[in-house]
Amino acid sequence: MTNAPLKALRAQTFSFKDDPFCVSPEDAISYESDGCVVMQGGKIIDVGPAQAILAQYPNLEVTQYPDHLIMAGFVDSHVHFPQTEIIASYGEQLLTWLNKYTFPAEMKFADEVYAQQGATFFLDECLRNGVTTSSVYCTVHAQSAEALFAEAARRNMRITAGKVLMDRHAPEGLSDTAQSGYDDSKMLIEKWHNKGRGVYCITPRFAPTSTPEQLEAAGVLWKEYPDALMQTHVSENHNEIAWVKELFPDCPDYLGVYEKFGLMGAGANFGHGIHLVEREIALLKEAGAGISHCPTSNTFIGSGLFDMQGLRDCADPVTVGLATDVGGGSSFSMFDTMKAAYEIAQLRGYNFHPAKIYYLATLGSAHLLRMGDKVGNLAKGYEADLQVINLKSRPLITERMKHARDIWEVLFLQMILADDRAIKAVYVAGEKVYENA
Repeated sequence: MTNAPLKALRAQTFSFKDDPFCVSPEDAISYESDGCVVMQGGKIIDVGPAQAILAQYPNLEVTQYPDHLIMAGFVDSHVHFPQTEIIASYGEQLLTWLNKYTFPAEMKFADEVYAQQGATFFLDECLRNGVTTSSVYCTVHAQSAEALFAEAARRNMRITAGKVLMDRHAPEGLSDTAQSGYDDSKMLIEKWHNKGRGVYCITPRFAPTSTPEQLEAAGVLWKEYPDALMQTHVSENHNEIAWVKELFPDCPDYLGVYEKFGLMGAGANFGHGIHLVEREIALLKEAGAGISHCPTSNTFIGSGLFDMQGLRDCADPVTVGLATDVGGGSSFSMFDTMKAAYEIAQLRGYNFHPAKIYYLATLGSAHLLRMGDKVGNLAKGYEADLQVINLKSRPLITERMKHARDIWEVLFLQMILADDRAIKAVYVAGEKVYENA
């Protein structure tokens, strides 16, 4: 039994009881207009109506947040921390974007001090936007991953990340080899995987920048550490898909490349998945792998419109998470990301309910990362990573709130109108790590 002190927060509370893609929105959530969250030793030990909670814990010290909503911290399932400095860069699609913006930026992370500064700024920006867990691409340099894991550990943040594997079609100084990539990744796994709240993610950038030998080595590494995660990209851009076909003519499709080298399975997290073919969709389901939907990136770089209804809101779904994909993605804000996901769904004729969007931004992404029993929900037994949202953070939102009839309208208007100014406070493992004065 822990002797850690009890901490409590009182405000409106919002959590999930079930998957809103499987049951009605009302049956999927628990909402209290006057709720209380009790934390101890980094975990949530109770959530419920404030009066009942306060009666159960009579001497509880409570921090109150009137006109605020407490929910789980956002979970960003796909983001590139070295690309923070190129966010909002003009005028390119995927392959040109990599050569013009991404690779020059990532070259700088060979410098350990630069990598540390980048990791610090990146995690600051995550917390400013209520993101408490991320699945992160570092650079090809092992020290970039070292810097991120060390900074996340200093803040006691749950994170999964990996050094990028890239041994061809990249500049000199931004390439490893099949052997060095394997060796560096293994060293990082031994040092950081399941140490504290860190989880290692084996990270081949995407099929065109790895030789068959490197992809094979990545598959071997994952067999050696099956509880690690694996992340890469798939089917983001038509030119990219054609290039993969040229490079791997013996594979039936893009995902077939990863399948061939042992990089399919539960814990495999494929960014984008916009232009999947029928065999690839069936393969994802069979393997228990998933897709990170990156809506602001898909529109900003002009890649295409993700089929949320066909992939996730159907009788036989694929696992899907929601992601900012900074820096191709144009915002660290999960509000912006959810708004873009809604708008893309509208363009495809699909009415995307806010219950489902918030689920993907929290517990859905956590399930994709095999952390769905740890983070992403404001519920008893979960790690106490949560955010406090100011429901009246701007005059326009305050005015709109006067006309909100239920929790769904409240959530929806926040999704459309809010930004980082709405994040009042963020708690990580029960400790307040950010407050917006």
